[in-house]
Amino acid sequence: MEGVAPAVSLFRPCASARSVLLAADSGAARRSTGAGGRSRVSRRSPEMSPPGAGRSAVRRHGGTEAPPRRPGITRLPKLGPAVSTKRSGRAKDPLINLEVSHHRAVAAVRLLRIEKGKAFVDLLNEKANDSGDNEMGYVERTLGFRTRYLEDRDIRLVTVIVAGTVRWKRYLDYLIMSLCSEEKVFREMEPLLLQILRIGFFEILKLDVPAYAAVDENVRLAKVALRPGAGNMVNAILRKLVLLKETNSLPLPKIEGDERAQARALSIIYSHPVWMVRRWIRFHGKDEALRLMNWNNSDPRFSLRVNTSKGYTRADLVKRLESLQVHYEESIVDEFVRIREGMQAVLQAGLLKDGICAVQDESAGLVVSVVDPQPGETIIDCCAAPGGKTLFMASRLSGQGKIWALDVNKGRLRILMEAAKLHGLDVMITDIHADLRLYTKETTAKYDKVLLDAPCSGLGVLSKRADLRWNRQFEDLEELMCLQDELLDSASTLVKPGGILIYSTCSIDPEENEKRISAFVQRHPEFATQSVCEYVPKKFVTDEGFYSSNPTKHSMDGAFAARLVRSMHKILGVPQGQN
Repeated sequence: MEGVAPAVSLFRPCASARSVLLAADSGAARRSTGAGGRSRVSRRSPEMSPPGAGRSAVRRHGGTEAPPRRPGITRLPKLGPAVSTKRSGRAKDPLINLEVSHHRAVAAVRLLRIEKGKAFVDLLNEKANDSGDNEMGYVERTLGFRTRYLEDRDIRLVTVIVAGTVRWKRYLDYLIMSLCSEEKVFREMEPLLLQILRIGFFEILKLDVPAYAAVDENVRLAKVALRPGAGNMVNAILRKLVLLKETNSLPLPKIEGDERAQARALSIIYSHPVWMVRRWIRFHGKDEALRLMNWNNSDPRFSLRVNTSKGYTRADLVKRLESLQVHYEESIVDEFVRIREGMQAVLQAGLLKDGICAVQDESAGLVVSVVDPQPGETIIDCCAAPGGKTLFMASRLSGQGKIWALDVNKGRLRILMEAAKLHGLDVMITDIHADLRLYTKETTAKYDKVLLDAPCSGLGVLSKRADLRWNRQFEDLEELMCLQDELLDSASTLVKPGGILIYSTCSIDPEENEKRISAFVQRHPEFATQSVCEYVPKKFVTDEGFYSSNPTKHSMDGAFAARLVRSMHKILGVPQGQN
């Protein structure tokens, strides 16, 4: 759905991400009185300070005098258009802390929300402060104060830190626990303190942030957001980490012993669930499993698809990218370009909002190539949301034909139709809010082509979805495979005689892909597989004639697709209702 390195391979982000982080932290130690000292009182320009604000100013709630503010906190009446001061039932002037590292504070709060399942890692957020005031609202409710408004550079910092910390969580937690005085200290550590330590460890080990900056800034954040003792603990653990890194003596597990022991060690070193490591070694071999984990831990690569339905060409998109100084690479898929950096520039330039292009991986584009939409055809996309493939198929119909977008999620369908209108394709797409399994029992409609982009484990898109690896359990696979079989059976009833059924996933797991097709054909002899060799480049065609993209081989998301042709005639022996 819409997504060989040495044994210890430490991911280093692209140079631009490191340079931004280093620039943001330069001088951090100079403005600090030391990790153990108190926070400096920040200097503020006249427009940033209210008249008469001084050290004796206190926060008041309902006329009751509150204790003195924490160091570095003040009230600011002028916050700019992106930050509101309205807070229901509370003082109008928010408390702003100018001392703590604002991007680290926001990152820590985001990590807390992700841990509680109330947020996800958004690598394409146009504004990392979630429409300004909302983000600061989360920060204030969690930390007791707000920070200054996030600028464009800060957005990149938050994205890098949050996504990287989530990816490397198992690796970071193992080291944090190793450096605590005892395991109980780690197990009982309060959530915010743990997030601050994770940020510090990630910066020191994976981003090459100067040690003094990572230590001082995270210590200050812990002291202001929690208490002095928490800062002292962060100071001790981070300084111990710096010493171990400098002496190349990090306490990492050795890859030795039986299969289970080796998988456990690899799961820590490469920060993946143990079940996932064992499964990949089983299906792909140890070397390929290591390559996959390295890919998943690297900065994601994004692709842009030009909106040809509005008359734009890839050359038009390339011209816009060049004007934004965004480096690109033309894709093997005609409508696509690849970019490694500069996504924030693309978002803020309005290329998506103006309908010039859409963010879509090439692997998804190749699935549409397998569908091969032709003008005049009727096509139903059975699990359509969020709609990337739906829109691409509609654009290939050249204004002739019709697409039905079916999905069980009404909210996501609404977003799909809004995107269709933005791309000028809404007249060609009709949405259907329904469960496919129930819909097929109530309709007699038949279509030329039926696309089932099935719910799956998403094991092919772990590079882009940093938190997905921790949200998947081994037990999920069995449930997903049962669901995939049910949806395939239902989707097959919508195919006209002689029509095409396309099954696709964003998984690299054979049991979700090839084995589902094999089982389906056994249940439905009226369908036969058709090779995709006419529709995608040869390097993506498997021996069985299926489409398969592999992250480590093709430098794009992992995906799978199969074409199945329905017989023109009724097959004897097929149970009633299945032909």
